[in-house]
Amino acid sequence: MTITEALILGVVQGLTEFLPVSSSGHIELGAYFLNVQSPDNLLFSIIVHGATALSTVVVFRKDILKLLMELLKFEWNESTQFIFKIVLSMVPVGVIAILFEDSIEALFTGQVLLVAAMLVVTGTLLLLTWFSGVKEKGVSFGKAFVIGIAQAVAIFPGISRSGSTIATALLLGVNKAEAARFSFLMVLPPILGATLLKTIEYFRAPELSAHVNSTSLMAGFVAAFIAGLLACQWMINIVKKGKLIYFAIYCFIVSGLVLIMTLL
Repeated sequence: MTITEALILGVVQGLTEFLPVSSSGHIELGAYFLNVQSPDNLLFSIIVHGATALSTVVVFRKDILKLLMELLKFEWNESTQFIFKIVLSMVPVGVIAILFEDSIEALFTGQVLLVAAMLVVTGTLLLLTWFSGVKEKGVSFGKAFVIGIAQAVAIFPGISRSGSTIATALLLGVNKAEAARFSFLMVLPPILGATLLKTIEYFRAPELSAHVNSTSLMAGFVAAFIAGLLACQWMINIVKKGKLIYFAIYCFIVSGLVLIMTLL
């Protein structure tokens, strides 16, 4: 992977992370059509996901600081409950990551037809929210766990994490603003944790460093962080206030184009 390719894919990640269109799926498609097929694709995907997670921390810094300050009061208040709901939502994706790590890595090897199929799944989920109506409920512990299952399913490239979690929350009756807030904050612990573990693994394993271009990884990280930082506030407002059906149409169109280009 060259620096230019890493920059392009990093920008793609930064721009698509905050839209329900699957950033991992777009990275896979970008890597495939740029002919970037190397063993470090999963590591690159995790690194740029970590970059956009960091941009989320920057944007939500006041919200996160408030949650942590409330947690330190050691009271069962609203902020403490919110944090425990996020912890609960992490259980499904944690179990999947531990039990099926090798199988997950195999998905990040140019499986463009899989991405196309999963984009249809994402589009269908988003389309269903069109019929969900206006909801004004919050995220309960039970709903947090179900939303966590949706996040675990989004391990597949092509299934949008934000799309699946927001759509699931809306279908469960959670209002759009709270669904978006919970969706963007719940991803921070698992993504930052995965990034840290993969980074440690990279530095500890000489066989990995033999084929990983650290300069490209850094370029992708910086590109994803800057793109994510600039896009986050704008994109979050779109997710909160926009009609998700437009993103469903986009997913269907991209899926169709990928199938046509692959077959031709």
